[in-house]
Amino acid sequence: MATWNSRGLRGSTLEEMINRTNEKYDEMGLALIQKIPTPITPVKMDPGKNQITLAYFDQKSTVDYVGCVQGIPVCFDAKECAVDTFSLQNIHAHQVEFMGKFEKQGGIAFFLIYYSHKDVLYYLPYEMLKYFWDRAQEGGRKSFRYDELNPAYVLPKIHGILVPYLEGMKIDLEDRDGVEEP
Repeated sequence: MATWNSRGLRGSTLEEMINRTNEKYDEMGLALIQKIPTPITPVKMDPGKNQITLAYFDQKSTVDYVGCVQGIPVCFDAKECAVDTFSLQNIHAHQVEFMGKFEKQGGIAFFLIYYSHKDVLYYLPYEMLKYFWDRAQEGGRKSFRYDELNPAYVLPKIHGILVPYLEGMKIDLEDRDGVEEP
């Protein structure tokens, strides 16, 4: 059974686990997901080491990952939270806008949130994020609490799959099929 090192799963480690999961899903023929690099412009280089020592972000990044899962376009971003309250400041308006447009084109957008203090990975569907986002825009809470989330989207621990987001996607698709279109 895959386990997470609760002290060590931060930022780049979460990203590395998702990258390894994406490789596994690709090997299994289940998904083809690419990590989207954040565009930067180097300002200062260390010529001896050929390393960037100072840079700035070129443009607003959209999401961390884009790809296809068995014919379905997918985009998602990964975040970590060390407490029960997730601040919406960790998500940017341009990300929400991009994900909304992505969904209007027939894709599926979501966030993967690692609650490090609980050692829990959570699949947050775009629609659920949009509800919290709109609530904040209308003057409500600028965050959401773990206990507000649908427990069905807590990702199970599966041997050999570090971040089993396809399990969350399956539930997301089932929930969408159960909702009638306007």
